Amino acid sequence: MADGTKIEWTDATWNPITGCQVKSPGCKFCYAMKLAGTRLKHHWSREGLTVDTKNGPVWTGEVRFNEEWLTQPLRWTKPRMIFVCAHADLFYEAVPDEWIDRVFAVMALAPQHIFQVLTKRPDRMRAYIDAFNAGDRHILGHAREISSKPLVLDDILPEGAKQEVAPLPNVWLGTSVEDQARADERREPLRDIANAGWLTWVSYEPALGMVDWRGWEFIRWMVSGGESGPNARPHNPEWHYATRDFCAPNGIPYLFKQWGNWIEEDQVADAAATHEADLAAGRTYRFVGQPMRFRHKSETGRLLDGRTYDGFPQVSV
Repeated sequence: MADGTKIEWTDATWNPITGCQVKSPGCKFCYAMKLAGTRLKHHWSREGLTVDTKNGPVWTGEVRFNEEWLTQPLRWTKPRMIFVCAHADLFYEAVPDEWIDRVFAVMALAPQHIFQVLTKRPDRMRAYIDAFNAGDRHILGHAREISSKPLVLDDILPEGAKQEVAPLPNVWLGTSVEDQARADERREPLRDIANAGWLTWVSYEPALGMVDWRGWEFIRWMVSGGESGPNARPHNPEWHYATRDFCAPNGIPYLFKQWGNWIEEDQVADAAATHEADLAAGRTYRFVGQPMRFRHKSETGRLLDGRTYDGFPQVSV
């Protein structure tokens, strides 16, 4: 957990659960997986959650509930946007429903914060939210155990809600999408969650292929970005332009998170001077009509078509 983070779309990370399993191509160079198998390998919250392979650390599939971190957001009085389970997937199949209940109880107890949940398993998220909305996930009991003060139902529900079935306005439920195949399989579960009244969003990062976003008009926020790291895969700028251009007419706030390590050649100051060296080192890539260069993330920045896109949903909680 960290009160403060370099992630461009949030203020803090919160890891009541750690551990995961590779799900799809976007997981290949997962920063959380690498960190759990290197610098944090012997930390009690990560120990044994990865196995070493010739391609680096890989999740074992084990998950861990970090009890002492559970109530961290309750001690943060200043409002923050908080990325939930940045080093896990809250809706990974191995995570028990009761753990998710306890996370939701804390989120309900901290209405001053925005909690940003991101999953590659929106089908499991939908099943949980269906149960939540039906009143079958009773978080009030967990909230009473966690809170230091007596609670009634009105303390953890939106104003005017009379039963434990209301969407939490400070919880944003999102899914990761990296290409068209993943967009197609993850759209309908997220649409159902949006139709149930929750704020839904998409993280198109790492962008690994063009996505036709028609049918996603229901989301209320879009983030896109390229991959970073020594093995980062190239991404076509046109994918981000198309994503931005889908969002604008549909009133969806758009945030361009990063270029990562690949950027348009015409944005590289020393492109001509380094052409041969970049070519020899494999630091060039050409999409149709669009040459790219590999540079350190600190050099590539966040300008897309000459400007910064920092859209966020406008909500009151």
